[in-house]
Amino acid sequence: MKVYVDTVGCRLNQAEIEMIAQQFAAAGHVLVSVPDEADLAVLNTCTVTAKADADSRSQLRRLQRAGVKRIVLTGCWASLQADEASTFEGVHQVVINAQKDRLTEVVLTQLVHQNGVLGQPQTDDPAPYKGLSGKRHRTRAFIKVQDGCDDHCTFCVTRIARGPARSRTVEEVLGDVRSALARGAKEVVLSGVQLAAWGKDLHHLPPSRRHLRALIETIMEQTAPPRLRLSSLEAWHLDKLFFSIWEDKRICRHLHLPLQSGCNETLKRMGRRMRRESFAALVEDALQQCSDLAITTDIMVGFPGETEEEFAASLDFVQQMNFAGGHVFTYSERTGTPAAAFPNPVPISVRKDRNALMRAVLLQSARQYRQRFVGTVRSVLWERAKPLAKEENCTLLNNSASDTFSTQAASASLGENSWRLEGLTDNYLRVKVLSSQHLWNEITEVLLDETNLFLEE
Repeated sequence: MKVYVDTVGCRLNQAEIEMIAQQFAAAGHVLVSVPDEADLAVLNTCTVTAKADADSRSQLRRLQRAGVKRIVLTGCWASLQADEASTFEGVHQVVINAQKDRLTEVVLTQLVHQNGVLGQPQTDDPAPYKGLSGKRHRTRAFIKVQDGCDDHCTFCVTRIARGPARSRTVEEVLGDVRSALARGAKEVVLSGVQLAAWGKDLHHLPPSRRHLRALIETIMEQTAPPRLRLSSLEAWHLDKLFFSIWEDKRICRHLHLPLQSGCNETLKRMGRRMRRESFAALVEDALQQCSDLAITTDIMVGFPGETEEEFAASLDFVQQMNFAGGHVFTYSERTGTPAAAFPNPVPISVRKDRNALMRAVLLQSARQYRQRFVGTVRSVLWERAKPLAKEENCTLLNNSASDTFSTQAASASLGENSWRLEGLTDNYLRVKVLSSQHLWNEITEVLLDETNLFLEE
């Protein structure tokens, strides 16, 4: 079959869809880059917010319009709304999260019974799987090391959708890392619902090895990724010793720590296991170990019961923290969560106003962080390379709609075959340049000589 895969939501979803793509390729099927060509499409859905629900349904409608013969839905929205999801036109099967790791087997088994569809295994070919959708599938490999969550944040539906925390074994993770490197990936991104809790349930390991730092050390010792990046980490699972990982220069100087609120009263109602004082102390420990570290965060506004005073306290704390960037989420009620029944809901209009105010604060601190690196040299992994149209003037890229670091390229050095390059520094700064070289999936040193703010999504 010709198979198209796509995903909505977090980096863990990205890691899972890449794994699913590899499984279909290994079973002898052909991955295609557009749904119009597909006999079967797999969509990994998300339900973390109401917008994520809407995005999942929108992507489903896109597959329907493309005329895909069979659509398989998986992920958090499809798992929590399995009955509803199965009623959509074109949906052949819903595979809930509990079966997601075996999705390819589950889907192909049913198709064999129904239609005799069966491919020939191709397990020895490490060549890149070109059909996988997504902008970074061969430069940055998202590796799932953990799933599920044991915390009880009152707003979160993901814990319900994904179940209790479960760690993948060291051997499984190492196998995926080696596979990604064999396929040409230059950056490995470790992903999980509760990534920092990796190892706590692996009782066959000695206690000294049941933590994320030990997994990172093993990966760096037994494989050779040019870069290793961490996705979101809950701060209460970290300690000062964890930050010693940055003694290895291959580990990206970026730490994403979801705060959710800078007000202790709000944090308590949210069921978060950390207060602002301990969060600030942990950030200080991290910066002492790695001064150029980019610390980004997630903030939620409009949580039930959030008064003007609580929001002001949260806003003030975020200003004090000087984050390198972050995401602001407007609270949306999620069925099945305790917060959905909390009293004193914040009016929608007030939520939107608070979102704008919080975004402005994060935007300013992100600008200040990036300004620190003007005139410095950083390594960049080039993720995108687009041919420069001949009629375009070979001058510095300057797009006021998106903030970037850029390097000045002399026109004389740019021949007829020139390229727009875009990539990331290890500390999560987006860089755009003009170049006479096609450097896609290469890591090079770049002088950052001009800045426009860009918040990496």
